[in-house]
Amino acid sequence: MNLNIGLEGSSNTRPPFFGGNNYSFWKTRMTIFLQSLDYQLWHIIVNGPRMPTRTIEGVVSPKPENEYNDNDFRILQLNSKAKHVLFCVVGPNEFNQISSCDSAKEM
Repeated sequence: MNLNIGLEGSSNTRPPFFGGNNYSFWKTRMTIFLQSLDYQLWHIIVNGPRMPTRTIEGVVSPKPENEYNDNDFRILQLNSKAKHVLFCVVGPNEFNQISSCDSAKEM
């Protein structure tokens, strides 16, 4: 007799799904999943993305997009990647609550 009917194991390629219940269990699994993809993904979710800036004569200001370097694009790409993963792990109700967020941290 198989007592595991209906139970699903974990996957190292598919993020854990959040259906609105047992948040602390999901958060622990999701934290490890994101860190295993790229540790900076979790860092961006916790701290928010770092927007590219430049300093001219001691004044820090947002960097124009035409001045972005490879590292600037990588940081922005990580925020988009984190948002994508978060969109993939929620159902319709949770999606509606986070779909208008600009950053993974806000989500």
